[in-house]
Amino acid sequence: MRQLWDIADFARNVKRRLRFGDFSRAPLRLLRFELCNETIECDWMTRAADPMDAGLPLNIQRDNETRQALADAIAVRNLMFDAFPKIDSAVLRGFRQPAREPPEMILLGTVSREMPAVHRVSSLVMQTKLYGFCFSLEDGLLGPLHLGDRSEEFISFGTTQPGQGGISNGSK
Repeated sequence: MRQLWDIADFARNVKRRLRFGDFSRAPLRLLRFELCNETIECDWMTRAADPMDAGLPLNIQRDNETRQALADAIAVRNLMFDAFPKIDSAVLRGFRQPAREPPEMILLGTVSREMPAVHRVSSLVMQTKLYGFCFSLEDGLLGPLHLGDRSEEFISFGTTQPGQGGISNGSK
């Protein structure tokens, strides 16, 4: 029974703490949560771009959407480990719903409770990678991941090459 209460507390915390983001006022939606023995899997739908960004240049809109998705991935990870102190690792997935298309996975992380030294890294992209997430940046926007993308090379080097745009620094 305690596990059900922990799951309910986690869902309420996500709804309460992630109701609004720093770059989007859209709520974060949990899609699926699975707790089986000592393993957690959690899927969520990333936030839509903020309607107030519509008048901004496209590259700024993309950067805001990407920053929000990366910040939310870290926040979901932290909330999950706070809610389940006995769990040491989890599989987390973030999805985006393009207009009139099926959802596409844009973030995938096999994360652990162990805290990497992210406080010394200013780049939100690198912080997210240090936490254990993999993703692909295409012109500043998170691109879809495919089942074949789980190779070690992709996980280590799946972001945009320097000079091709995208988010390079976590501070504004």
